[in-house]
Amino acid sequence: MNSIKLPKEFDTTSPAGANVRLLAGNETGGMIHSTVPPFQTNRAVVHSTVDELWYVLEGHGEIWRKNGNESSITTLTPGVSIELRKSTKFQYRNVSNSDLKFVCITIPAWPGEEEATYIEGIWEPSL
Repeated sequence: MNSIKLPKEFDTTSPAGANVRLLAGNETGGMIHSTVPPFQTNRAVVHSTVDELWYVLEGHGEIWRKNGNESSITTLTPGVSIELRKSTKFQYRNVSNSDLKFVCITIPAWPGEEEATYIEGIWEPSL
């Protein structure tokens, strides 16, 4: 059985640019805690094999998602949850002066950096 307390320091950075703390996970899925610093706009990406589920804990941000002909921008505030299906193009940003924090669950487990492909988004990345 796996139990992990939220680490004080970041473990890594996501391909899009969020600071990541690794949480529980196994071969069927994984969970991370993501932090996007104030006014940071991350790189746009698409995943080929992984679905993601997010739950926003703190802050104020926006996420653009495009799947086929459907495109939308969703406001990210505490209590909002979203789904990112594989092959969905997405880009997100923090639009406030405090950290944007959310929990992200991947299904299946994150296979590695090769999972994310960089694409052109709707905002200029600040990274």
